[in-house]
Amino acid sequence: VQLQASGGGLVQAGGSLRLSCVASRRTQFMGWFRRAPGKAREFVGTDKWNDGRTNYKESVKSRFTASRDDAKNTLYLQMNSLKPEDTAVYYCAARRYSGSYYEVNNYDYWGQGTLVTVSS
Repeated sequence: VQLQASGGGLVQAGGSLRLSCVASRRTQFMGWFRRAPGKAREFVGTDKWNDGRTNYKESVKSRFTASRDDAKNTLYLQMNSLKPEDTAVYYCAARRYSGSYYEVNNYDYWGQGTLVTVSS
């Protein structure tokens, strides 16, 4: 599976961005991760194909929304009320099997990342 993420950019605190991730084929298990400067990659959110269940990192739960367009093999991440601490490279990822959606090592395929910078 090939993944292409886009939509990052520079935004002021309180602003919004929408990230997109296009997959080369339909993939049931996809998610968003991020890596902030000097920190490890961490889970952000996911929207599971076919049942619409979503899960989020606690600190983004009320501000970020993951969604899918399965006709376009695309995963989105709508990010509102952005904060400087959301600054990171955001990655979309896909895995072949069910399991812990928040574990980095469970994902088999990764996109190239898109940089989100939130200024204060």
